[in-house]
Amino acid sequence: MGNNNSIINEMWRAYLKSIGETIKTTEKEYEAWHFCMDEKNANELAELVKKGIKRGTTSLYHSYQLENEPLPEIGQHNIILDWQGNPQCIIKTTNVEVVKFKEVTEAFAKIEGEGDGSLDYWKKVHRIAFEKELSMGEKMFSDNMLVVCEVFEVVY
Repeated sequence: MGNNNSIINEMWRAYLKSIGETIKTTEKEYEAWHFCMDEKNANELAELVKKGIKRGTTSLYHSYQLENEPLPEIGQHNIILDWQGNPQCIIKTTNVEVVKFKEVTEAFAKIEGEGDGSLDYWKKVHRIAFEKELSMGEKMFSDNMLVVCEVFEVVY
């Protein structure tokens, strides 16, 4: 991913201006990232977010523990990037739940907006992605693994 900090910061300043704030007056912070570990999916998912089709994402709880990172929080802002690091939109987290993989609902799968929106599709692609992510370590995938289900809205 390239270094596009200036255009990322420019988007953040434009968003703040649109809500009547500035870098100096806001208490809001953001992180900038892209979906997935490959270009095709990262770019496709960013497009789905921009179109309002994808309104949620899921990650392994184990990854947050492993990297000693805090879980997403309601009200948190993120700038979604394409694979090349170009900002695509700004999202705000509206809900976060930690559940077992096997307890993810059809309703949440639809919110994720990928494929045909079904729970079967969601389980298939997320199992593949999580198995790939876990293959780099010593943990094996299980339907009982905890996942972090995050819902968001596009705010800019």
